Amino acid sequence: MIRSPAPDELAAGCNPGIRTRACPQEARGYCEIDAVMIRYLFTMKKILNQIQVHIPFDQLYEKYLPFIAERGINPEIGFSGAVLDRYPERVFLETAAFVRDAGVSVTLHAPFMDLRPGAVDPRIRQVTVERLKQVFDLAVHFRPKTIVCHPAFDERYYVSSEDCWLENSLLTWSGLLDAAEESGAVISLENVYETDPLQIKALLDRLDPRRVCFCLDTGHYNAFSKKAIDEWLLVLGKRMGQVHLHDNDGTKDQHLPVGHGTFPFARLFAWIRDNGIEPIITVEPHTEEHLWKTLDNLINMGLVDGTSKGEGE
Repeated sequence: MIRSPAPDELAAGCNPGIRTRACPQEARGYCEIDAVMIRYLFTMKKILNQIQVHIPFDQLYEKYLPFIAERGINPEIGFSGAVLDRYPERVFLETAAFVRDAGVSVTLHAPFMDLRPGAVDPRIRQVTVERLKQVFDLAVHFRPKTIVCHPAFDERYYVSSEDCWLENSLLTWSGLLDAAEESGAVISLENVYETDPLQIKALLDRLDPRRVCFCLDTGHYNAFSKKAIDEWLLVLGKRMGQVHLHDNDGTKDQHLPVGHGTFPFARLFAWIRDNGIEPIITVEPHTEEHLWKTLDNLINMGLVDGTSKGEGE
C-alpha cells in the first residue's frame, strides 16, 4: 500500500522529489515509484475536490483556513452551542467571506448536543429551535449546499411518544425551511441513535423532497442500527442526498478512518453506483492523520468514483 502523503506533498498535487527528466537505467525503479506517486497524488487531489471534510468552526477559524484555501478542501463546518456563544458575529461573517473567496464548496453542520427538535416539552423544543436558528441565520453568508441536522429520535427515550415526536419535529423543520431556502441550502437530516429507518422515513415523507434530504451516517448506522444496510437503502436511499463517512467496530461511535472498522463500504458504494444517485460525500475524521488514512483507503478500496473492487466489507 502506498503511504499517505504529508500535507506539504499534497499542496500542488505533486511530489517535490519527483524527477521530470528521462530516467537512466540504474534509476528505473526510482522513476517507476515516482510515476506511481504522481498518479496517487493526483487521485488524492481529485478526491479532495469532490468531497466535503468535516471541520469544527473553532478549528477552522483558528488553524485551518489557510489549509483549506491552499489545498482546495471543501469544508463541512460544524457549529456547537459553545462556539455560537464564544465568537462575535463579526468572526462568523469574516470566515464566511474567506471561504467564499477561496472558491470552495461549503456544507454546515448544526449544533446537536442536548437539543431535541421533536421534544415533547414545548420549552425544550423552543430552546432547540432558537439554537438551530442561529446557524440557519448565519447560513445566508456561507451559502452552503446543505445544513446537516440531527432529528434526534431515540426509541428508548420516546417510549409511547413516537407520534408526538413526529408532529413536533414537523413543526421544527417546517419552521426552518424558509431560512434554509434563503441561503440556498437543503436541510439534511442525519441518523444517529435510530435503530431502523422507519421513524426518519415518516418524517421525510411529510417534508418537501426538494428542500429536505436524508444524510446516511455510516458510523452511526454501524454502532446503533438493528437493521441491515440494505433495508436502510431500500427505505431511504432515494431521499439520500448526503453521506457521512467514518467507521467503527460496531460497539460504539469511534470515528475511525474508512476501512478501519466493520461498516460495509463496498456495498454502500455499489448501491450508489447501481442506482445512479449522487449524494454529497463527507468524511468526518477527528484528526489530520485520520483524514489522510481515510482518503488513502478510499483509493485502495476502489471507492473513489463510486465503484468497488469487491463486495466484501
